[in-house]
Amino acid sequence: QVQLMESGGGSEQVGRSLRLSCVASGFTDRDYYMAWFRQAPGKEREGVACIAADGTTNYADSVEGRFTISLDKAANTLYLQIKNLQPEDTALFYCAAQRRSPYNSYWHCSRASSNFRFWGQGTQVTVSS
Repeated sequence: QVQLMESGGGSEQVGRSLRLSCVASGFTDRDYYMAWFRQAPGKEREGVACIAADGTTNYADSVEGRFTISLDKAANTLYLQIKNLQPEDTALFYCAAQRRSPYNSYWHCSRASSNFRFWGQGTQVTVSS
């Protein structure tokens, strides 16, 4: 059973940086793609970045240039580096993982929450001005 555990959230001021971590366990192989989502109060969950099995990344337009997703395969840890924090980054951040379908390429990843089976519990990020 795949388990995901996020950490690294906290309270920061506008303009600062933060790195979120997500330790994964239970993978039987590395044929997964992973993603970070965020959910602000009163808003729908938003996929902000994903990374494919081959390392290809994809970002939401709203975070392009400020967020960087990366995966340390040796440590089974997914990261999300957030630069220049903004008040709209205040949200609960989740990591998610999904086994790649044989119908998808190795460079495929998704930012749609409906495509993910495995989820972490979330880590809160609060940005103040």
